Amino acid sequence: MSKRVLQLGGLAAVGGGAYYLYSAGGDPKLAQKKIEHDAATASAKVRSEIPGRGKEAQKAGEEGLESVRARAQSMADDAKAEAERAKAKLDNFKQGTEKKFEETGKEFNAAVNKFDKEVTQKASESKSWLGSWFGGK
Repeated sequence: MSKRVLQLGGLAAVGGGAYYLYSAGGDPKLAQKKIEHDAATASAKVRSEIPGRGKEAQKAGEEGLESVRARAQSMADDAKAEAERAKAKLDNFKQGTEKKFEETGKEFNAAVNKFDKEVTQKASESKSWLGSWFGGK
């Protein structure tokens, strides 16, 4: 019989823990604060003592503070992820711009080489034409 009681007690504890973890959105610290708050509330009801109310208020304050901390951490993580996405976009833009700059430089160099070749060829043709007037080869 005691084995059965231990199994049921363990199952109840796991179920209660899962409930608090789920209601806290998966944050174990917030779940712990909620458990402590509920335990303090239950303790104050059972004892019907005024000092228990102070402890209940303290646990409620801690729970609220932990909730705010969890929300702030979530917002910070979201902001960090957004900054990473913006950095990735900037890096992609930078790489694309550098590639286009290199292509434009290659095209410019090719045009300069072609112009230089044509000028050199025309100059040599002019020399031979002009030289033939004065008896050159």
